[in-house]
Amino acid sequence: MSFTVEERGNPNTLSYRLFFKNADGKYVSPFHDIPMYADESQNIFHVVVEVPRWTNAKMEIATKDPLNPIKQDVKKGNLRYVANIFPHKGYIWNYGAIPQTWEDPGHKDEDTDCCGDNDPIDVCEIGTKVCSRGEVIKVKVLGVLAMIDEGETDWKVIAINVEDPEAKDLNNIGDIQRLKPGYLEATVDWFRRYKVPDGKPENQFAFNSEFKDKEFAIETIKSTHGFWKALISQKTNSGGLNCKNTCVSAADSPFCCSTDEAKAVIEGVSTFCFSMASF
Repeated sequence: MSFTVEERGNPNTLSYRLFFKNADGKYVSPFHDIPMYADESQNIFHVVVEVPRWTNAKMEIATKDPLNPIKQDVKKGNLRYVANIFPHKGYIWNYGAIPQTWEDPGHKDEDTDCCGDNDPIDVCEIGTKVCSRGEVIKVKVLGVLAMIDEGETDWKVIAINVEDPEAKDLNNIGDIQRLKPGYLEATVDWFRRYKVPDGKPENQFAFNSEFKDKEFAIETIKSTHGFWKALISQKTNSGGLNCKNTCVSAADSPFCCSTDEAKAVIEGVSTFCFSMASF
């Protein structure tokens, strides 16, 4: 399964967008249409890369926009960039999200005692390659960190690209501690402090800031997939999210986006600086 991205607008501007197409050339939502699993039998998941390692622009799947393109986050009218948290430069992993997952803001997690953050579940991909923005990769999950961000549950899945040369040696969270000493500690430190330069307090963590193992992480992902299923089947409040999709919902669903509707969405966005990339 392969996807292409279609770039609209200029990077580092408010109008910049990355739209997704599948192998058939159909526009798709990276939130709803890309399958969660790349190989369910092996627990291999798809990840949509939003932020390549070492970069600072806070890019994210636009969950409230039609077809959910990737765009840069905005605060008070200004584009958001994360500060360099000494001694790090930008994001210290390839950062993205698992499609077809949702951290339900109406569900209080029994471990964190906080509700979800209303986003797909986040992933830190720790392989050697610097990925491209919008790249859809296949990962195996190694563990998860339970961050509490301004009173909301914000899981951070730790994973590695299955095509990475280190993937064969990394199978659980303990392998990272053994083969990449200091990486997990740096991850906690980064997430704890990355909002402090913006005047925010340090983030907190459940489980005494310790990572949970692979099995716990996979069950957490499956739980957020269940919340997404309820969302896309209209069994729960969408909370302002845009659930339009081209591949998942039945034709009689209000969330079904026709080919003509999808084209109209794209045509409504500036075509300046148009380009395509394949993954």
